[in-house]
Amino acid sequence: RLLAEVWSRGETAPVAELIGDSYTIFHDPGDPWEGQTLDRAGYIERLAASRAPFPDQRFTIEALIAEQDKVAVTWTWAGTHLQPVAGIAASGRVIRMSGATIYSFAGAGIVGHWQIVDRLGVFQQLSAR
Repeated sequence: RLLAEVWSRGETAPVAELIGDSYTIFHDPGDPWEGQTLDRAGYIERLAASRAPFPDQRFTIEALIAEQDKVAVTWTWAGTHLQPVAGIAASGRVIRMSGATIYSFAGAGIVGHWQIVDRLGVFQQLSAR
């Protein structure tokens, strides 16, 4: 639901149910929020800022592995570059990337993630002429 409803469709209502009282971005190089702990309102702000350049973004789950209090997800992503990002003007191009995220759970909520993403590939696509 997190990737389908929240990150792919931009729905904020599920955040109250899915995200814990605090959410820590343990590892996510290149993400402006790396190392920060957010409350739910901060999580929603991050969601809005992250989705703004690619409002039609869609995640596709490739694999899920769950163990104890962690869920590992490999995914692919695509979105149309419609607003500036990282100082690069909107291009209208569809940008694609892949990544892997390990979500941490406590109680019934997701309380953080450790993530690796192909940001270099995204930058190369954004910079292509």
